[in-house]
Parts: sequence; C-alpha cells; structure tokens
Amino acid sequence: MRNRTTQRLARTALVAAIYAVITFAIAPFAYGSLQFRISEVMVLLAFFDPFYIGGLTLGCFIANILSPNGMIDAIVGTLATFISVSAISLTAKYIKNSKISLLIASLWPTIFNALMIGWELNYISGAPLVLTMLEVAFGEFVVVTIIGVPVFTLIKKRYLKLIRV
Repeated sequence: MRNRTTQRLARTALVAAIYAVITFAIAPFAYGSLQFRISEVMVLLAFFDPFYIGGLTLGCFIANILSPNGMIDAIVGTLATFISVSAISLTAKYIKNSKISLLIASLWPTIFNALMIGWELNYISGAPLVLTMLEVAFGEFVVVTIIGVPVFTLIKKRYLKLIRV
C-alpha cells in the first residue's frame, strides 16, 4: 500500500514538473492571448486516468506563478486547467465511443481557456474581450485537438499500460 502511494505521488510530481518545465521552456509562446502552450497536450492524460488531474493542475499552477500576467494568472489559469481536465475525465467516463470521446474531450480546454483566460487578459490589459477569447481558443485548439489528439491516439495504441496509474 505504501509503495503504491509513493508511486502515485512520484507520478503526480513528475507530471507537474514536466508540464511546468515545458511551459517555461517555451515561455514566449506560452503566455498571452495568442499562446501555443505545448504542455497543454498533456491535459489529455486525464482522459485515460483521472489521477492525472492533480499533477496537471499543480503543473499549471507552478507554470503560472511565474507568469508575466501575475498572480491572477496563477488563480484563473489554474482554475481553467482544473475545470478542463475534470471535464476531459468526465467525458471519458460517460461517452464510451473512444474515437469520438477523445475528440470531444479535447475541446474542453479550448472552451474553458477561451472564456476564462480571455476574460483574464481583457481584465489585465484591456484587450478586446472577444478577440482575446478567440485567440486563446485558437491556440488551445491547435495544441490540444490538432496536435494532441493524434499524439494520444498513437500513445493509446502503444503505451496505454504506462499511462494508466
């Protein structure tokens, strides 16, 4: 039992660290209204196991603490990620057709980040609300749906045992 708990804590820390490091590594592209946060591909891990919700949320929080947008990004951005990965996990649970459910699940980050981060950027900088929402949605859609779904479709076929905690 103790070994299993240690393994789960280590995996949570690893997922959080990978998310944060990837985000920091591409920082010029990871913050702002038109962002291509490659680490967001990882949110699809929650589709395969709800256990990853904690690590992904923590990783987002760590990445957003040092955001140029300040502490509001750590709060709003982390909340958007938590809601997105929770919705991804629920989609996997309730929609059983895996081909269509992964595609549907990939849209949640686009929707929630567009609304929440778009509002946040409007609040911080006074940027036009609809424009910032559309820009955030575009970046999320490209990263999570266009890139992430094919990547996770390949991963699912080969490495599903490694993904499941």
